[in-house]
Amino acid sequence: MLLQQLINGLTLGGVYALIALGYTMVYGILELINFAHGEIYMLGAYLGIIILAFLTAAGLTAYSLPLSLFITLVLTVLFCSSYGFTIEKIAYRPLRNAPRLSPLISAIGVSIFLQNYVMLTQGATDKVFPSVLGSGGFEFFSTRVTYLQAAIIAASGIIMVLLHLFVMKTKTGKAMRCVAQDKVMASLVGIDIDRVISITFIIGSGLAAVAGVMVALYYGLVNYSIGYSAGIKAFTAAVLGGIGSIPGAMLGGVVLGLAESLGASYISSEYKDAYAFVILIIILLLKPEGLLGKRREEKI
Repeated sequence: MLLQQLINGLTLGGVYALIALGYTMVYGILELINFAHGEIYMLGAYLGIIILAFLTAAGLTAYSLPLSLFITLVLTVLFCSSYGFTIEKIAYRPLRNAPRLSPLISAIGVSIFLQNYVMLTQGATDKVFPSVLGSGGFEFFSTRVTYLQAAIIAASGIIMVLLHLFVMKTKTGKAMRCVAQDKVMASLVGIDIDRVISITFIIGSGLAAVAGVMVALYYGLVNYSIGYSAGIKAFTAAVLGGIGSIPGAMLGGVVLGLAESLGASYISSEYKDAYAFVILIIILLLKPEGLLGKRREEKI
């Protein structure tokens, strides 16, 4: 029973971590909470349904399911990344030098706009994701693990490791860390600030898209409001791990998922949304910067 809940928690935590990475990357560079990020995740879930349904109707799913899922994931990431790039350029960039409350209000406005946009175009009722993977799985220490759970855990882990290596080892990643530490100095040494910020939004939105497709596959249902609840929890995970810290966002997402799963199983499922916030309050009282948070001058 315990191992089963750990598997469920890791599955959910991997999804939360992917979304939290978008929050923490944007905050690390702009010190802005992108409250529209949860809606990008929601768009990813809807786009996954639409694209996979189209491929199914075209007969590609029957020909090759892995190829269909790969195409669905790639197209969804591309679409959501373009949404993230556009949102940054239209809603955030013009307000970069405005009072700090202005971009926050803009972010909330974008979130409300995207929710209503999806509700009007796709309807207010739940949408069913095509059940293409079935319930196949394997036994792991007398615990049932579905192939989908294993795929979500493995994919989340690989993506998070690759992102960490990208930020720490590549030229673009070093530019992102430089901008996060000091924008003025970064511009003086020739770094294109606007380009780095745009790349940050594109990567964060792509990660949210992957999370959206994963959740749609896992639960089979999506609606226009899932971005709000998942966004709040992912933001909580980012704060829990240390806002601005990429490893912290990973850890915070896993802790959040495990807390929900174990709390719902051993205490009460009625309050599963509260357990994570209780842990967050305790952590912030004991360690205000979060589990792996660093001082402001060393954000990532």
